[in-house]
Amino acid sequence: MDPGYARVAPDPDGAFTPVAAFSTRRGGMSAAPWNTLNLSEGVGDDTTSVRQNRARLLTALDLDPEAVAWATQVHGAHVLAPRAPGLAGTGDALIARSPDVVLAVGAADCLPVLAWDRAGHAVAAVHAGWRGVVAGVVTQAVAALEKAGVPASRLGVALGARIGPCCFVVGPDVASRFAKHFVRTDGERRTVDLAAAARAQLDAVGVDPSRVLDLGACTACDPDAWFSHRRDAGRTGRAWGIVALVPSGPRKPSETAV
Repeated sequence: MDPGYARVAPDPDGAFTPVAAFSTRRGGMSAAPWNTLNLSEGVGDDTTSVRQNRARLLTALDLDPEAVAWATQVHGAHVLAPRAPGLAGTGDALIARSPDVVLAVGAADCLPVLAWDRAGHAVAAVHAGWRGVVAGVVTQAVAALEKAGVPASRLGVALGARIGPCCFVVGPDVASRFAKHFVRTDGERRTVDLAAAARAQLDAVGVDPSRVLDLGACTACDPDAWFSHRRDAGRTGRAWGIVALVPSGPRKPSETAV
């Protein structure tokens, strides 16, 4: 089976579109409970399986498996700018201005956000859990791109699978960290809409809402397609959000579009 992923299709207006994709849990080598396309070496899975999974996914995307840069994610808002593959440091957002580096962020309920300059000068990958959203990680990533010469108005953005407001039940302490319109209340049950909160941050810094794509999937709702830390009580794998400053080719018939 081919590795599962959803990929951003080339912009019909002809603007630069990078190779940008969100992996699913399908089409890998890992055994349960990481079955099958787990991409994290930090969750107890066999390292050989993880590396095979990464190679399968990157090769399917026509990217170099040895070019990936990633971070130790800590649910914060620090932005890193790796210039070479490998561990970039500790942070929850990555930006790159070179096609020689493929950015990857891991998630299994948190929201992966990919962003790119539609003129082709930079890309970013963001790991946005609730703590990161509250800390402003999406805003900080856009600010880093602007510092690199990319105005927010020129960005394309894609939001990946995440735990949705249908399933993201929180206590009053977490709910209080979000504006009321991002919190749904049904009796004593409170849920938060992470994607809506991230969209609001993008809107506030000048990203064109029409340029924001949304996969729209809830990780907790579909155990066949997505890893979910909450649903699986921590015993699960991690998907990746991947973006590279490499022009996207035509969508393959087998690919799912974001």
